[in-house]
Amino acid sequence: MANYSKKIMITGGAGFIGSHVVRLFVNKYPSYLIVNLDALTYAGNLENLKDVEGKANYVFEKGDILDEQRITELFEKYDFDGVIHLAAESHVDRSIKDPLAFVRTNVLGTVNMLNVSKQYWSKKGMEGKRFYHVSTDEVYGSLGETGFFTETTPYDPRSPYSASKASSDHFVFAYHHTYGLPVVMSNCSNNYGSNHFPEKLIPLMINNIVNNKPLPVYGKGDNVRDWLFVEDHATAIDTIYHNGENGGKYNVGGFNEWKNIDIVHLLCGIMDRKLNRPAGESAKLITFVKDRPGHDHRYAIDASKLNTELGWKPSLQFEEGLEKTVDWYLSNEEWIKHVTSGDYQHYYEEQYKK
Repeated sequence: MANYSKKIMITGGAGFIGSHVVRLFVNKYPSYLIVNLDALTYAGNLENLKDVEGKANYVFEKGDILDEQRITELFEKYDFDGVIHLAAESHVDRSIKDPLAFVRTNVLGTVNMLNVSKQYWSKKGMEGKRFYHVSTDEVYGSLGETGFFTETTPYDPRSPYSASKASSDHFVFAYHHTYGLPVVMSNCSNNYGSNHFPEKLIPLMINNIVNNKPLPVYGKGDNVRDWLFVEDHATAIDTIYHNGENGGKYNVGGFNEWKNIDIVHLLCGIMDRKLNRPAGESAKLITFVKDRPGHDHRYAIDASKLNTELGWKPSLQFEEGLEKTVDWYLSNEEWIKHVTSGDYQHYYEEQYKK
């Protein structure tokens, strides 16, 4: 194996956010070995990384974060200096239907990753090592009309998904304080951009508009979210991994609040223009549906700590990022067809048999 200056495992690297982090690190740091560990469940898609799969400093390893033996073998094989832990079940609706799946992956999987890291690095020495846990703003609960989540906001998770992520966050800091594991954590707002699995709001609406299907909006559509372009999240992760304080916690957000219904109307206008439809045509597809149980009203992140201490800020305004996102989906119809049909799960089927 070549002599790399750092060897980093990125878990969940075939997923939406993970694939953007893998791409950034592989391209930006040719002296690093980047090992992408992914179980290739429904949200993991190696087509997301076709542009880097041939790079000398990139390796894909199929595996489950719950598999202690597999993770241990990979540590021994690659001698990792760092872990960037993104692998997680992340869809709230799925967590309401199957909470135990979220406990297994998000809680037990994270603890397994922490435990293997601790055991391996305890033998090698903790100096220069880093376990970076990527989490969500949903652990903080729901805000009223005013105020922002800061790094010291008390946790108040409201869904099985956010409860599982809150639990994993607590375990990360428990391993730091109990065992001296070098950790850092970030809690991020909603992401959007290319390669997003089309069960989430923005890609779902884009795909449904293209196909003239109803645009389902929960309740009155007045739930507010802070949105961040996924490539900006990747640069934040890069910044925090390299410069964040040991034991530190950083909120990542776009300083960019939107009501769901306003996003849908904005998308409809963009899509009408891109598809040469009459203005207002796509908005006729909007359909209000019964609200999700326990639907948090508003999330808003105060990312000023990350901005002032580490110098990170978003590169794009929301409207600009949304235009880029729409252009990507309209230019990648094959990717969407593979994802919505499930064909992407057969990609590399012979090489990575389950």
